[in-house]
Amino acid sequence: MIGISKLYCGTVEPSDALRYGRRSEDLPSHLLQFSEDKKPVVVWNVTRACNLKCIHCYARAVAHSEEKELTHEQGLALLDDLAEFGVPVVLFSGGEPLVRPDLVELARHAVNRGMRAVISTNGTLISRDKAKELKEIGLSYVGVSLDGLEDVNDRFRGKRGAFRDSVAGIRHCREVGLKVGLRFTINRMNMSEIPRIFDLLEQENIPRVCFYHLVYSGRGSKLIEQDLDHEETRKVVDLIIDRTKELHDRGISVEVLTVDNHADGPYLYLRMLRENNPRAKKVLDLLKMNEGNSSGRGIGCVSWDGSVHADQFWRHYSFGNVLERPFSEIWTDLSDPLMAKLKDKKKYVKGRCAECRWLDICAGNFRVRPEAVSGDVWAEDPACYLTDEEIGLRK
Repeated sequence: MIGISKLYCGTVEPSDALRYGRRSEDLPSHLLQFSEDKKPVVVWNVTRACNLKCIHCYARAVAHSEEKELTHEQGLALLDDLAEFGVPVVLFSGGEPLVRPDLVELARHAVNRGMRAVISTNGTLISRDKAKELKEIGLSYVGVSLDGLEDVNDRFRGKRGAFRDSVAGIRHCREVGLKVGLRFTINRMNMSEIPRIFDLLEQENIPRVCFYHLVYSGRGSKLIEQDLDHEETRKVVDLIIDRTKELHDRGISVEVLTVDNHADGPYLYLRMLRENNPRAKKVLDLLKMNEGNSSGRGIGCVSWDGSVHADQFWRHYSFGNVLERPFSEIWTDLSDPLMAKLKDKKKYVKGRCAECRWLDICAGNFRVRPEAVSGDVWAEDPACYLTDEEIGLRK
């Protein structure tokens, strides 16, 4: 996760994180990525059921889940363990989390146990009453997934009217004072929508947006040919940086982040060097604090059936199940070779990643992508768009 607005526009300084000792339990949410202890943010896919059928869904969500899901009592026990383990944030996802009837009670329990609770949703089920209820229990954030404006989004989502319903849900959150933002997955079929997404942020007064690079997982694994090539990625990242700066210069406060490709960090830093930006050194310090991709360390996932994964995209490999052992025990058990290596994966990456001068900042990027393409989890990430010269392989 690379905070474009934080880094490029100077809304966060290295001293901000240092002031809290960089402990995840003490850091405010906008500084969590700079924590030193890296207690995991946990994505809990509370259900596989969903009212939409998105073509890039990593969970391969279905209309009616026939798979066993954690019961309410089992969910409460999971949340208790996460709280005692020191997990700072629980992200309730799915499927569509609001399909699950006890979602509000589960989120309330997480908040009462001292964790930040957020949800990742398509937004179509957020009525005004539901938004008010989520606000009242202390939910920190609602991330609403959109893939473009109406025609493009509805084609991705498999339902006419999905865009209108999602925007209505966003408005309901704004009306009750519940922080809400957008989630946008970039690919060739919607990259031209990015300027319109920035326009929508301004029109609807939406304070946050996360632009996700495509991960080859779930139904998204069928979209590899729709992923951007390296030159297209560079142009898109530059566009996101430019539009973020434009909003900032006009006094419009929007938090803009890119997610799931940590090459964005060095790319931003190198751009700032070319521009003789005086903040470049501070940005490099923040990128070092961020430490790059942290699957299996700073982020983890619990599936609807209790299976524990390195992140929400790595569903084909489980380290255990919370119905058999607590998450805290599974997460710290290094007898599993993959779990042990993920705790310090920079030692095991191969190819360009192993020789890259930005390895301490990127940490080898996203491991699911090379595994999907080559079958080797430690191969270089094919989505890294930095040139050999930029990573220090050619003088």
